[in-house]
This record gives sequence, C-alpha cells and structure tokens, in this order.
Amino acid sequence: MKTQITMSAPDITSQEISAVVEVLESSSLSIGPRLERFEAEFARYHGLTKAAGVSSGTAGLQLCMIASGVGEGDFVLTTPFSFIASSNCILYQRAIPVFVDIDPETGNMNPALAVEAIEAFAAGNHERQAWLPRALCSTANGKTVGSGALKAVVMVHAFGQPCEMTPVLAAAHRFGMHVIEDACEAIGAEYRGQKAGTFGDAAVFAFYPNKQMTTGEGGMIVYRREEWDPLFRSLRNQGRDIFDAWLNHSRLGYNYRLDEMSAALGLVQLQRLEELLAKRARVAAWYGEHLKGMPLLKPLAFSPTTTRMSWFVYIIRLSPEIDRDRLMARLDEQGIPTRPYFAPIHLQAFYREKFHYRPGDFPQAETAGRTFLALPFHGKMSEEQVATVCDALKKELPHAASRKRTPVYLDHAHAQAASLST
Repeated sequence: MKTQITMSAPDITSQEISAVVEVLESSSLSIGPRLERFEAEFARYHGLTKAAGVSSGTAGLQLCMIASGVGEGDFVLTTPFSFIASSNCILYQRAIPVFVDIDPETGNMNPALAVEAIEAFAAGNHERQAWLPRALCSTANGKTVGSGALKAVVMVHAFGQPCEMTPVLAAAHRFGMHVIEDACEAIGAEYRGQKAGTFGDAAVFAFYPNKQMTTGEGGMIVYRREEWDPLFRSLRNQGRDIFDAWLNHSRLGYNYRLDEMSAALGLVQLQRLEELLAKRARVAAWYGEHLKGMPLLKPLAFSPTTTRMSWFVYIIRLSPEIDRDRLMARLDEQGIPTRPYFAPIHLQAFYREKFHYRPGDFPQAETAGRTFLALPFHGKMSEEQVATVCDALKKELPHAASRKRTPVYLDHAHAQAASLST
C-alpha cells in the first residue's frame, strides 16, 4: 500500500472558514472593507504604509512593470531560474528580459553578474551586446532590435531566501533603474535583519495554496512611492481613478481585483503568519536532521546575509550522477511526490523560439534545472512523514545513480507537474 504524503497543503482552520462565511453572508463580495484592512495590515507587517491587493502575484508583477515605465523595446534584468511569471511580466509590456545566471549554491541571481550587466547597459550599445539574447544580436529592417533602455531589475527571492540585495541596489540606483522584488516565495524572510520586500521600489507577494500563507488565489504589492498608490488602484480596477464617474476610465486597466472572500482569508492567515512560518521551519529542521550525512545529495545553501529563511519549499541538490527522473518515478511508486524546481526559463519552448536561446547559455541555471529537487513540504507534516520521505530517498538514491543526465528542460508531463502558480 502506498504511503499517502502530499506535496503541499494549505493550513486552514475554523477561523479562516468563519471569516469567509461571514463575507458570504454580507452584501460586499468584491473590493470592500476587508480588502482595505488586509492591505493596511500587510503593509504594517512590512513596516510600510502602502499596499495594493491584486488577483495574483503575476498580476502584481505586471503592474510593477507598468509603474516602472517599462515599454516596448526596453530591457529588464532578471533571473532565468524562477517561476516563469517573473519573466513573462516583462514580455507583457513588449519589453525584453535580460537574464543573469545564478549562484549555484542558493539558486538566486548572481549579484556580481547582475552588477556587471547593469554597468554594461549603462555604458552603451556596444558593451551590452554580450548580455542580449541571440535573436537580438542582429538587425531587423536595418534597425537594431531592442534599442531601449535598461529600465528595471526584477530580483527573485527563490525558495524563500532573499537575494543578495546591497550591491545590486547600489548599481541600479546609481544608474536610475527601478528595483522590483519578486517576493512571491519569501514572505517573512529577512536579509541582514530587514524583511524581504522592503528594499526595492516595490515588491510583490503571492498567496497561491502552496505558499506560506494563502488566499486561494491572490497577491499583494507593497511600495514606498506615494505616486504609485493611485496608479496601482486604478490599473487593477479597469483603469478607473478614484475621481472617475461610474463607467469612466482614465487609462487602460485590467481586472486584477482581489475579492473580499480572499481578503478575509488573508487577514486570518496574516494574523497566524508567525505560527505558519514556525511550523514550516520545524519541518525544515526535521528534514535537515534526517538528511544529515546522506550521500549523493546536499541541501540548499544559506547565504550568510540571510538572517531569516521563509520556507516555501524544501530543495535538495542531487549529485550529477543521479538520474532525477528515475528517482522521482521510484519515489512516486511509494506514494512520495517530488517536483523538479525549476525548469530554466530560457529553455522553455516559447523563449527558445522567440530569443534563440540554447543549452549552455546559462550553465549554472541549467545545472540547477537538472539537479534541484523539491521534497514534500508543508507545515502540517509530521516528523514521521519526514522520516518516511528521507528513508525512501536513502533507499532509492543508489538505484537512481546513472551516467544519464536529466535534460535541463522538462517534457510536457513534468512541466505540468512542476507548475507553480503566483
């Protein structure tokens, strides 16, 4: 008989259920008082005064691109090793993602390379050529493709660990570029004692059911700029401004509203956030103990600047001789789900076709794409379940050793299985 262990699970109590039922018994289901309170309390948690609830983390990232003035032909620096929304939000503006390879120990953007890329774009057209996608290193109708400016940097805090912020922030600010934090996986994480999401011009959080806290679907933007507050509220609500009459719209907008049921759920989850984070940290500690000394794998490394990890997933790094697909299949036969996190963005079919990326373009991201594996992880796991996963790993790892290398891009089935919503 298979062991029944889930990959992830939301932590919902009677408090959340009662809060949602209370909304359903009211007359206010869309934007209303609970959303206003959720926004205020979320901003306060981060030591800020401004927050805007949106329908997803993806929506929040797109609105940050608009607020940053990113437009057709512009460039935005980001990582190729992330959930695809952190790059797609750039394409929605007809701008061009410029990828920077990762630190293989943490999975986050390599800060030295990021600074180098920022300085190259600031120096001029010739210097930036080395950073452009292959498809843009030619001309179209006699005009260089993508002749805009480097407008912003999207820094993704992967797996709940903050990026190395200080050098990238300094370089971006020196050249007048916006910094947007993709903190969709990192609520409560801290860099040098300061909360992730409070360093850049804005930050985006996501509340999908596998996140540290959930609203079902939904996201939140936090920001310091006063002038962005009415803009975000207008953009999420079909372009209406607060002074607009009913059915008058001042700009092109979207239906990115967060409903009252989601806000009510989020309020309770936010009040329980420290409890939720502590539960996940306890499960991570159990994994650390049970995996200690196990051959053929290593846990994800912590940067010394990470003063608090916010555990989104539990990642292990497999030795190169492990056939990850074989290992996943053998574990699945025992009722233990696992996921490859992430498939490098530049090797996704759309990006390969549009920008002519090839294997080898970002070797560290590709190695991570072959060797990183997420284990079952959520705050309701017991130590017995963690031990079951680790015992199965110890048993199956030798059987998965092979000279065969797992592809750096996923087949359709694995791509579906690895889907992460923000």
